[in-house]
Amino acid sequence: MAIINRGFVGRRDRDARRLPPGQYTTLDFPVLSAEPTPSVPLDRWSLAIQSAEHRATTFTWEQFQALRHDEVTTDIHCVTRWSKFATRWRGVSFDTLIDALPFEPAPYVMAHCYGGYTTNVPLADLTGGRGWIADTYGGEPLAPEHGGPARLLVPHLYFWKSAKWIRRLRFMPEDTPGFWEERGYHMYGDPWREQRYS
Repeated sequence: MAIINRGFVGRRDRDARRLPPGQYTTLDFPVLSAEPTPSVPLDRWSLAIQSAEHRATTFTWEQFQALRHDEVTTDIHCVTRWSKFATRWRGVSFDTLIDALPFEPAPYVMAHCYGGYTTNVPLADLTGGRGWIADTYGGEPLAPEHGGPARLLVPHLYFWKSAKWIRRLRFMPEDTPGFWEERGYHMYGDPWREQRYS
């Protein structure tokens, strides 16, 4: 069952140009999860990155922290119609991750999460400064209810694509639906085109 907090009470915003169609703004950070929040101790967290040929590279928490991190300030937009402006994150860009890989990535990525959630994203929407693995929000370690220790951050797509509790990235030669995409959500999820459902 989904968990919803009081952040779903919206307000009108003067800067409508920042607001995709059908969205409202919130000052809170609503929590919506399909599954219970997993508890992942940092000494047991890892991020595996798997090639389409099943080669894999794994980062421990310490190795992940040693990678270059970026500061990101961005608007985010949930498919349930809330938007939050100027959210502040810190994380490792996909460009940095790919530079650390011993293999060439395939054109699509399936994100796998602790708890079993998955979502698909084209690699082109993760590179060029468009996607990160975030471990900090608002200057603090990312809280478990918001996807900590680390989550995917793809702010130009609906927020279900920014998968919480990330544990594995699997490169794929062809696009394949993830958890919500198999249940009727759009394969891509552009908020400016209202690509909520297939």
